[in-house]
Amino acid sequence: MPSGDEIRDAQRATWAALSAGWEKWDALIMDQLAPVGEAMIERLDIAAGQRHLDIASGNGEPGLTIARLAPMGHVVLTDLAAEMLDVATRRAKGLGITNVETKVCSADDLPFGDATFDTVSVRFGYMFFPDLARATGEFARVLEPGGRLCSSVWVNPEENPWTTILMQGIATEVDPVPLGHDGPTMFRCAAPGYVSALYEAAGLHDVAEWNVDVELVTESPEQYWEMMSEYVSLAAAALRQVDDKGRRRIAKAVIAKVSTYAGGGTIRVPGVARCIVGTK
Repeated sequence: MPSGDEIRDAQRATWAALSAGWEKWDALIMDQLAPVGEAMIERLDIAAGQRHLDIASGNGEPGLTIARLAPMGHVVLTDLAAEMLDVATRRAKGLGITNVETKVCSADDLPFGDATFDTVSVRFGYMFFPDLARATGEFARVLEPGGRLCSSVWVNPEENPWTTILMQGIATEVDPVPLGHDGPTMFRCAAPGYVSALYEAAGLHDVAEWNVDVELVTESPEQYWEMMSEYVSLAAAALRQVDDKGRRRIAKAVIAKVSTYAGGGTIRVPGVARCIVGTK
């Protein structure tokens, strides 16, 4: 089994390569994931002077939205990949947000002192951390007493056809990427109570979790295929193993399947996330 450092190195390279896709499809990604960010922010109870830490920030959310809600506060965006944080920096500049900074670091070795932040958010990063317990301990450590941690993960694959349609199509040509709980994969934290138990082991209390529906909306089946092949880390890794003919066969199968989700002139594919909040 790869070491934690080897896993992080591979993830860093993957996300660096995906950063252009995330920037290209920013508007669609934002629309799809907005309900999750809103649900997390509601439970974090952001104040005007909030000191906030956003883990695995990617394109900057929900950290940038929190920065706008805390004009007298300060938000730190972190990620393994500097290229992803470059996207977040460009988004911040475009939105006129100045009370943010970025820091390249690993979630399980945060370069911040104890009790530095009022709140911490982790939107869809948890399942990829090599050492979940250690990362959770770090989030609790940097929180001040009474501070809140809120994260989100994906529930089971069956309730997330927005991504399983793509992965099932890829599996017709190459061995599918494992989706279980044995390592850093998309549905590793899907089981109810999984992340809550990590919170409690790290000393957090008043832990609660709830599900949030999302929907990926694209203009056409072809746009769905183009976006997903450039946006989803599991797909990008698997597609690198396929030649051009195989890729065309996958595209045809995926486009045919996702076409069944047509409605109102668009493609609308559902999904379900789980949010988890706890207090130090």
